[in-house]
Amino acid sequence: MDSRFVGIAELAETPSVAVVVDVMRAFVAAWAFARGAEKIVLAGSLDEALALKARHPDRLALKDGASAPGFDLVNSPGLLRSVDLGGRTVVQKTTAGTVGALAVEDASLVLCAGFVVAEATARVLRARECDEVTFVVTGEDGQADEDLACAQYIARRAAGEGRDAAEFLRRAAGSRAAAELAEGVRQGVHPDDVALCLELDRFPFAMVAASEDSHMVLRPCTVPRPPDEGAV
Repeated sequence: MDSRFVGIAELAETPSVAVVVDVMRAFVAAWAFARGAEKIVLAGSLDEALALKARHPDRLALKDGASAPGFDLVNSPGLLRSVDLGGRTVVQKTTAGTVGALAVEDASLVLCAGFVVAEATARVLRARECDEVTFVVTGEDGQADEDLACAQYIARRAAGEGRDAAEFLRRAAGSRAAAELAEGVRQGVHPDDVALCLELDRFPFAMVAASEDSHMVLRPCTVPRPPDEGAV
């Protein structure tokens, strides 16, 4: 598998297959699915998120950072893990993750990922026999080491290479984003957020984004593990 690792600004053309990586914390969207959310609509702006919620009052709006009027949730796994989202639709807008996903919305396959869904994401890439994959490193203009480390680990697993993630997790834990979350520099944070973002393969599903009714919609996707693959 030929893997490319690029920042959002480096996307000169639409890739065929894209894996958009935001470890801390846009794709704690996985926690929303684990808490029962049916789907997540990715909004291009805060105003669009609120407008979508206004048209569909049963939806919940989620943003990064501090809470704001009209928004119900923030992208903190420590806070989301106790919320009942059974059957709900979440409208999400974040600074980097949703921007990255929308930047590749015309790709034939778009996966959104973090460490919590790493193996499931790699399994989708293997199952679909993807020859070329573009990993979009969303944080810090493509320089976020936690996102790059996660992308490199997923690429390694998609190629069928070893499962030892220790070095990749170490890099993520030592990243600037992890430090900012731990030190309270960012708002809308729970003390457990860094640890929860780094729980390798916490969830058995990948997250696939595709166009639905002119919006990019994220849904969970479970790919059965082949019998000869062994336990994760």
